Amino acid sequence: MQTKRKLVKIGHTAASAGLVGGLLAYMALLSVNAPETAAGYEQLRGSIKVISDWVIFPSLAIALVSGILSMVVHTPFQDRGWVWIKAALGILMFKGVLTVVNAKASYAAAVAADITAGTAAPDALDELLQLEWGTLWVVLAITLANIVLGVWRPRIVRFGTASGTKAQPATAPANDADRAADKAA
Repeated sequence: MQTKRKLVKIGHTAASAGLVGGLLAYMALLSVNAPETAAGYEQLRGSIKVISDWVIFPSLAIALVSGILSMVVHTPFQDRGWVWIKAALGILMFKGVLTVVNAKASYAAAVAADITAGTAAPDALDELLQLEWGTLWVVLAITLANIVLGVWRPRIVRFGTASGTKAQPATAPANDADRAADKAA
């Protein structure tokens, strides 16, 4: 069981790194000066779509699945409030990436192709670009909050077990104040 826990943790950590890296790469490409030609802009948008399709979305999927698996292979996580907060934030990240980031990357690539073909105005992506930046910052903030929760593991809420008794901490309290807080909970 210990090996399964370690493998799930490695997968979750690697996926989180991939997600942050993919979001930062997406932002880096958006921040470069627009290419001089419509064809160059179309290439830039194609690169962003590749990052979204091959790095961001798969990393998010692996992070979500490995996060759920970590609750299965390490049952004390089921009683930790920070884990449930991470799960809720993971759903928000999934919605943000699937419905906004990934969709916007695909849509923008198609509009860039239309601009190149001359069937769309050169400023057709201006409004989308503002929405894109806002969404990227929000998804990045949620991702970093999830990472902080996973590292910090604060004692936010502890849920009762099925028998109605309080769940026991996964590790012994570090000091007398922690012991007193455990007794009060």
